[in-house]
Amino acid sequence: MKRYFVWFLALLAFVLSVPATIQAQNTSVETSAPGTLNEKLRQIDGITRITPLEAPGFTEKFEVLFTQPLDHKNPETGTFSQRFYVLHRGYDRPVVYVTEGYRGSYAARAAFTNELAEKYNANIIVAEHRYFEKSTPEPRNWDYLTVANSMGDLHRINEVMKTVYPEKWIATGISKGGQTTIMYAVYYPGDVDMYVPYVAPVCFGVEDGRHEPFLERCGTADDRAKLTAFQREVLERREEIQPLFQKHTDDEKLSFRIPIEEVYDMCILEYPFAFWQWGAPVEKIPAPGSDAQDMLAHLLAIAGPDYFSVISEPSFYVQAARELGYYGYDTKPFKGLLQINTAKGYLHRYMVPEDAQQYKFSHRVHKDIYKYLKNNDPKMIAVNGEFDPWNAVALDKKLFRNKENMILMVQQGGSHRARIATLSEEQQQQVWNRIDQWLTE
Repeated sequence: MKRYFVWFLALLAFVLSVPATIQAQNTSVETSAPGTLNEKLRQIDGITRITPLEAPGFTEKFEVLFTQPLDHKNPETGTFSQRFYVLHRGYDRPVVYVTEGYRGSYAARAAFTNELAEKYNANIIVAEHRYFEKSTPEPRNWDYLTVANSMGDLHRINEVMKTVYPEKWIATGISKGGQTTIMYAVYYPGDVDMYVPYVAPVCFGVEDGRHEPFLERCGTADDRAKLTAFQREVLERREEIQPLFQKHTDDEKLSFRIPIEEVYDMCILEYPFAFWQWGAPVEKIPAPGSDAQDMLAHLLAIAGPDYFSVISEPSFYVQAARELGYYGYDTKPFKGLLQINTAKGYLHRYMVPEDAQQYKFSHRVHKDIYKYLKNNDPKMIAVNGEFDPWNAVALDKKLFRNKENMILMVQQGGSHRARIATLSEEQQQQVWNRIDQWLTE
């Protein structure tokens, strides 16, 4: 999940060339090429800007800014602009509704699509999460960054866009976006027809506690021994490798709230989590006694220090500390080798900004999810990877028992990259058959 977030930071370098924009009704309007979808969007109250984009494979594509209340229960608190993307194929086609957990700028790429949309020749709507990139209120008041409000955002977009697309809707998302899909099913169960959350976690606390023992079961015993041996060697060779590590952080102009010794330790503790999350090949682990530069290069490729650096968009960490939860680290195998006294509480110490330290973790969200799914049977197909550490906190298998509609699919040996296309042929056929059935009901 968090490494999915760090990957998104790379998109800051992606510069979108923006064509002429169109202001919606009751605002000043810049002229743009006319289009059927364009005209329909212009009639929707609350849309303040429509920007046409290139999208081979779709007849029209727009970046849209939509006015949302800061607090859906108290609209008088003010408003902000939320960004969403619309990729159009036909009004008689289903909609794949991407309930993004982070920023949505990747959807601006001309080649963007997803496997559900391609399978069903569907339209796509990508809703950027509030407090990320263009969907960030000014000023940034953390009080309004809640699950209840983000679900309200999805509900309002669904309400207005259903006037354009009346056919079946499939809500989907990856990682935190998949978690958002699950929460959307719980808080607004009547909005869409079915749900496909990918690699979605549901944590029970700021440091959940289920990830650490899960990592002790990933891969083979020999695989795990190689990971631990690499971690220990990088710690034992601190005097040799840490200066190279610091030079890298200096060259990258990274800044931290903690000393470089702690950053070094935390990257090494993070290493097995990131390794299994992304399915790194065990054979790429440097042999014992390898050159210091090779040891560092491998560490940086798996668990670089950018993750612990001060970032300009800490919204995810505020959510993790407040409602969504996170994971902890096992320091026992490295007793006497670490410079840190403890890894506990690291999320608040290193990532949560000072102006959000006041929030205490609420257990309401995960309890709401489990209560609803225990007593209901939404049309939901959850796709997870067997060795993905987030699978440690995926929806409990017991929730899927004796359910007609709720289906759990786990890619054997899979990572956080698990998708329908990575499942076995038999599993894929089961998934597509069920979605086919739901689309025709």
